[in-house]
Amino acid sequence: MPDISLKAKQAYFAKVKRANYKASMHLEGFTLPAADNTLTREAILAKYRHSRL
Repeated sequence: MPDISLKAKQAYFAKVKRANYKASMHLEGFTLPAADNTLTREAILAKYRHSRL
């Protein structure tokens, strides 16, 4: 069995976590956008830094 890197494990966990969250929300009757439009930490910080000026 090949060794799996920590980064690959973290990416897999994040992917499964998002899928589980989406499925859970669907079961509760909430609809989520189909596209994964999550912003990166840097994009969020840049947005708020820009708005403070």
